This record gives sequence, structure tokens and C-alpha cells, in this order.
Amino acid sequence: MKTAKEDGEVRGVTVNRFIEEAPPSGMSKNGYFFQEMEQREAEQEEDSECREEGQDLPIACGEDIHLYDNQISPGPDADDSGCVLLNTSRRYVKLMNFEEEVRAHRDLDGFLARASILLDETAASLDDVLKRMLHHVGEDSHVSEPGCNFEEVMSMLFTDAGAQEVNEKSQSFVFFDDVHLLSETIQGVTATATGVQYQQSWLCILCNVKHLQRRHVCISRLERPQNWGENCCEVRYVILILAPSKMKSTKTAMELGRTFGTLFSDISFRQKLLETKTQEEFKEALVFQRHQLTAANQQPIALGKKETVPRSHKPLKCKDFFKAGRGIYEDLRRRLPFYPSDFTDGIVGSNKTLLKYMTTAIFLYIAILLPAIAFGSLNDESTRGEIDVRKTIIGQSIGGVIYSLFAGSPLVIPLTTAPLAIFISVIRGICDDYNLDFPAFYACIGLWNCLFLILGGIFNVSLLMKLFKRSTEEVIALFISIAFVVDAVKGTVKIFQRYYHAPALENRSIDDFPQVGDLQGGNRSEVMVGSVFNALPESFIQCTRERPVLCLLLMLGTLWMGYTLYQFKRSPFLHAKVREVLSDCALPISVLLFSFIGSYIFSDIELPVFKVHNRPIFNVAPFERLSAMNVISAMGLGFLLALLIFIDQNIVVSLTNAPENRLLKGTAYHWDLMLSGLINILMSVLGLPWMHAAFPHSTLHVRQLAFVEQRVEGGHLYETIVQVKETRLTSLAANIFIGVSLLLLPVPLQWIPKPVLYGLFLYIALTSIDGNQMCDRMALLLKEQTSYPPTHYIRKVPQRKIHYFTFLQMMQLLVLCTFGMYPIPYMKMIFPLVMILLIPIRNNVLPHIIEAKYLDIMDAQHM
Repeated sequence: MKTAKEDGEVRGVTVNRFIEEAPPSGMSKNGYFFQEMEQREAEQEEDSECREEGQDLPIACGEDIHLYDNQISPGPDADDSGCVLLNTSRRYVKLMNFEEEVRAHRDLDGFLARASILLDETAASLDDVLKRMLHHVGEDSHVSEPGCNFEEVMSMLFTDAGAQEVNEKSQSFVFFDDVHLLSETIQGVTATATGVQYQQSWLCILCNVKHLQRRHVCISRLERPQNWGENCCEVRYVILILAPSKMKSTKTAMELGRTFGTLFSDISFRQKLLETKTQEEFKEALVFQRHQLTAANQQPIALGKKETVPRSHKPLKCKDFFKAGRGIYEDLRRRLPFYPSDFTDGIVGSNKTLLKYMTTAIFLYIAILLPAIAFGSLNDESTRGEIDVRKTIIGQSIGGVIYSLFAGSPLVIPLTTAPLAIFISVIRGICDDYNLDFPAFYACIGLWNCLFLILGGIFNVSLLMKLFKRSTEEVIALFISIAFVVDAVKGTVKIFQRYYHAPALENRSIDDFPQVGDLQGGNRSEVMVGSVFNALPESFIQCTRERPVLCLLLMLGTLWMGYTLYQFKRSPFLHAKVREVLSDCALPISVLLFSFIGSYIFSDIELPVFKVHNRPIFNVAPFERLSAMNVISAMGLGFLLALLIFIDQNIVVSLTNAPENRLLKGTAYHWDLMLSGLINILMSVLGLPWMHAAFPHSTLHVRQLAFVEQRVEGGHLYETIVQVKETRLTSLAANIFIGVSLLLLPVPLQWIPKPVLYGLFLYIALTSIDGNQMCDRMALLLKEQTSYPPTHYIRKVPQRKIHYFTFLQMMQLLVLCTFGMYPIPYMKMIFPLVMILLIPIRNNVLPHIIEAKYLDIMDAQHM
């Protein structure tokens, strides 16, 4: 971590290389690559030729790249949790054990007794911040240091390296000009299975001062994150520790730094400190964190790896499927202790998040209601009114409320989806071909489907999720996003086909209307225009080109406004809280704004809207109209439907509970699968559309309730989820409001034009690919190598292997799109079987093309 004193041009920097033992197998190197600024062009050409050959080499080749060889090698003191402390010497420092080491509690008690805390420090440079902290310590009434000059202490915090000439072939790096370096620091390092990450939001600075009589600690929380150099690009907390030079071994500055470094290494604790308003609240957070670290059993029950958890590393065995009800029992035992907190978190206690809950509920209301209207309109057309918008909305409300109250994963959002709408349209076609009663046949297929789902939950079939890898899940997730885009494009194309081209009314053309010829010839008086249009048929007047153009603008405008506000939290404008609220409400604001533009400002242009029927909502299926053969044939379709729901349900639950989301209350795969079956029994009998866990609504729900911390790595900005409020209240409130929305039909909900719904689809598709590793690797194909992000697979996998893997994933995606979107109806029926085939392709075929170790690296979770 450095700050440069630049009087002129800085040409380079020299630091001696730390030569340490190589890290053990499986631990990545924490090297920094510095490219000499005076490189020969011949070496650059050599390097580019080396890359163009496509050999299985690392990205950097040739001798023009030098490794700053501060390899982090964990010794016996490294903590098993993956988070350790790193000293300036580039060696690991053991985390303080609050349960066993008495010194940790005494250090914290001593600090609390004479706390030196600066909240919302406005200084931007490191020097200014340290000066304010030293000034604060010097003015403290508890501090009596007559022999200490704090101005001299300021100079001792830094060490300056002068310019020196060193042979470029030597074992040291060349620095020219003066460099401002901190003498000794401690920083948190998270050593994950996929790489090493610096905790860039805090920095602990140590200093041994000869004339001090006792130790001093000062903590400063900056008003906004500051960029102070590599690996310190988002500093929010500075901990300054001053200690006498001669102290007992357990009271040194290093030991005191271990205590506070251990406290600040917890990302959730740092988020809690951001929410404190006063020094007393800050102290209370420190005391609470001490109690958390002192507890013997730090991990929640849900984090224990059970044999019935699909994501556990226990090998899959056939006997696991014959332990009937074991998975449901384990799910309920794991989740029930947290059930009361699902309603009280963020409502009761000091850490209230009512505003976030309100914005999230509004977001969910819009994000669920509008797709329900869109798919309801699609079902209305395909079933000729048997399943319409009103039935879709009431079915969504009933199923959503039941799922919100009883599901093991309350952040998962159930919804009727595009694949289900396609399946329903195919069933309607079968009923027409074989003269079957649609409500009865639909209900029979749904009941078979529910039977298979309930049996799947009882016999632990969700354990098959062990066979799904991250790459397979991302292919299916990207297919769903593409399906949203295709639906939006199809709807827009239909509007253009109907209204944009020259009008042709049955066998008549524009020449059949001489009044229009008068207008074209220049006779354009207002009276004449009115009389002409009154004489024309209504269907002819509707064929005007401003309608499709306005529809296109509304769709793209909804997408642009929504995504711009969604990204607004990363901008420097306005206050952080305002940016967060605008980002959380991006979708509602965009939908309301462009609905107002389309329905009010351009009210003279009639826009396409969905239909509303006045038929009864609840109709019990007439099963007596089906023969025994019809019931048996429905079983096959019910099995395919159960396969589709099983895959989508479990993949969405898996993506929602991904490790990077830091959910702590555990999963309930088996119980949630059975609950989906129970909900769909009601949907089938009453003629309401089926539903299951929906992507990307579930992951977007997690993101809405998440608190994030930003870090900069290799010039790229990354967001790390710190904490997620796992609550049932947001989805429960949203689904209740959706039920109340029946009172808003047909007006004012019909004021939302269809193009705005299509814009919503595009917004959901675009925001859902955020964090999709497959999309990131597809983008690499269009980037130059110097702009590749420093991800774990870039560091560990040869470039050619990465592109091979991406190409193979794209081929799988193409096959899914072919079967899922091809216009032949019966071809779509086998789409669930094609999704199942992705499992053997990933586990048995790809290892013969790309080495298994590289596949495992690219499939690894990277938090």
C-alpha cells in the first residue's frame, strides 16, 4: 500500500523480493504483475506472437512480465475458515482466538474504557486521516504522554525509499523517485478455494514508539470509501495502534493488531458498524462481536453438512433414495428454529430495515404482477379464455402466499413461467386434436404432476442436484433469460406486422377509398381530415405507423430507464441512501413513468392492451368427462411436466442459496419440492395456471435484500454480498397486494400497455445475467487480452481451455433454445428430457475434451 510523492514523472518503483517457500498444492499465489514501462517493441511482438499461437500457456508469456513474488504461503498458524491476517512481511498472522486467549478480551476492554473513535471522517488522503487520528489521541483526556511528540510519530508511520539504480537482471525490483510506504500494517486476506482476496475495506496500521508509556488504539470510520492504492481501493475503516517499543510479548502492537484485525475480518460485522450512528452504538457492536467470537459453536445449525442436503460433498448413493421422508424431516428440523426470525428480522431490534423491506416489496409487486399479466394474456390466447389474466393473478396470489408462509426457502419466488405457458398451449392443441375436455384433461395432467413431485420430495430425489454443476445451472439460467427476450421480441414483431405495413382490408386496398387520395393530394383541411376518417372503417384507421414506433420506444425506454436507475447506486451523485432507494425502485419507477407516457401523453394513439373476461374465476374440473385411457395418457404428460418443474425448482433454489449470497438459515430442497406439488394440486383442480420457483425473480429478490461491499481487483470493480435479510415479509406482502390487484381490473391496470410489459421482460433478462460466469466468459471472446479481469479461472486455466469450455456451453445453450423455442408444438414436450441430458454431457463427455481439473476450477464458486 503506497502513496507517491510526485514532483515529476514517476518512472518506476523498487522493492526487494521476498523469497519464501512455494505454497502447497491447491493454494493460489497472491502475485502482482508489474510490466516494465520501458519495454522493447521486439519483446512486445514476441509476446503477441506467443499468444496468437494459442498454446496452453498462461496469459502472460515472455520475459517482459515480472512477478512481485510475495507469495502468501499459509503456515501452521493459518486459520481453517479461509480468512487470515496478513502482515507487512507478507506472512500470515494467526487470528485471535477469543474463546481461549484471555488477552483478546483485555485488549478490547482497555479500548472500550478509553475509546478513541472518529465517525464519518471527511478527510480523503491517508496522511490527513492519520493526522486527525493522532491529533484526536493527543487531545484525549485519558492520554498522558508528556515525552511523546505525535508529529514525530506521524513520520514514524511511514518509511521513504530513495531512488537507486539496480541492474534489471538482479533479484530486486527497480523504483525510481521517492515512495511513501507505511512501515507496518495488518490487512485481512480471504483465502478461498478459487484464489486469494484482500479485504480492502479496512486497514490496521501499527507503530512502535519508544517514548510511549502505554498502548493506544484509535478507530476511524471514513464518510465514504477511499482509494489509497492497490489492495486498498475501498478503505472505509482505519485502525491505528501505537505501542511502546518494549512490551510483554502478549501486549505488543502486533498482538493488539491481531485482536482488532480479527474483529474487522468479519464482513457482516463491518456492515453493522456502518449502521451505527453514535460512539455508544459503535462500542455496543464491538461488544456484541466479541460475544459472537467467544461462543464455542460459531456456525449456525443450517451450515452443518447433512447427508440429505443436495449441495453437501457426500457421495451420492442409491440407498439415500430409499430413506423415505428423511430429507423432509432434516429440512424441517434445520429450518423450523429460524421460522420466528423470518418474520422479526429487520423489524424487531436495533437493526431495522423497514425502508429496504418496503422498496423490495414494491419491486416484487411489479416484477411478479406484470409477468403474471403477460403470461396470463398468452394463456388467454392459447386456451381461448380458459385460463385468462384474472385466473393467473388470483392463482399467483394464492400460491405465492402459501409458499411465502410455509416454504423452507422464503426468498424463492414462485411464478407461472414461459415454459409452463408453452406446455399449456401444447395441451390445448392436444385437446383440440383428440376432442378432449380441456379443463378436465388439464387438471388430470396437473394431478399426475403433483403426485410425482410429492413422491420426489418423499424419496429425496432432489439429491440428484449433486450431479448439476455450476456451468449446467448457468446454461439453463441463461436459456430462461433468452426466453424472456424472445417473448418481448415476438410481441413487438407482431405489433409491427399488424400495424406498420401498408393496410390491406380483406380484398380491398387503399385505392378503394378516394377520400384518402384527397388527403394524399394535399387537401388537408381539418374538417376534411375529420370527415375522411369518420368515413373509413375502424380497422383501417388502426393501421397507422405511429403506433408500432411508439410501442418500440416504450419498450426500449422502459428497459433504459430501469437499467439506468438499477446502476445508479454505483454513481457518485446524490446521497448513498438516495442512490440505494432509487436503485431498489428502478423497475416500479420505469414501469409507472412509461405507462404514463404511453397511456396519457400519447392518449390519441391507441396501444395494445391485455383482455379481461368476466367469467367465473374458480371452476372445479369435470373429471367425469375423461375416459380411463385419457387418464392414463395424461400420466405421461404429467411426468414430463413434473420433470420440468423438478429441474427448474431445484436449480432456482440452488442459485438462490449460492455460497456468494451468504444465506445462513439453510435450505429445504425436499420440503420445497413437496410444497410445490401440494400448491399445484389446488391450481390444477381450480383451473389456475401451474407455478414453480422462478428465475431470475428469486435471485433478484436476494439482491434486493442484500447489503454489499465493493472491492477493486486488477482495475475491475466487484461487489461482495455482506449480508442478506432472510425474511418472509417482502414476498408475503407482494403476493397479498397482487391478490388485491383484482380490484384494479380492468382499469387502471389496463393503462399499462403491452410494450411496457415487453420492456420489463428485457429488464429482467438483462439484470439476471449479472454474475453469470458463462456470460462473462462469452464477453472474453470480444475483448483484448490486456482487459481480461483477474478472475480465478483466468489465473488458473489456459486461455484456450477457457474458450473451448465457453464454446461447448454455447452449443448446449443452442440445443436448449432449439427444442424450447422451435415452432413445432410436440417438439417442446421433450424439452425437459433435453435439460436432463446436460448432466451426462457435463459429467461424462466434457472431461474427455477438457481436463477435469480445469473443469472443476471453472465450475467453482468464487465469492
